[in-house]
Amino acid sequence: MKIVLSILLAATFAIGAGAVSLAGPRGVNSLEHREQQRINQGIRSGELTRREARQLEGGLARIRIDERFARLDGHLTPAERARLERELTHESRSIYRQKHDRQDRNP
Repeated sequence: MKIVLSILLAATFAIGAGAVSLAGPRGVNSLEHREQQRINQGIRSGELTRREARQLEGGLARIRIDERFARLDGHLTPAERARLERELTHESRSIYRQKHDRQDRNP
């Protein structure tokens, strides 16, 4: 009985660890990188005008500055991390709105 239970537990752990590794990194830097990729894709596809792209990249730059100040002591506290993630969520919504606002760059 103990062997079956330990095998079941090991299998559950292996499946859970695999699922977590497929999810990818969840840090602030990876979120910033993903948002920058979304802006770049919007520029390439013409969904973003130059002005919109400039404003969105300015928002990401402000978040990077906030992160730099938060990391002055070498690490992020949970409160700082939560604040940066809130800022990134806000920026993500801005990117979505700008990409879907029926304003396109003239080719």
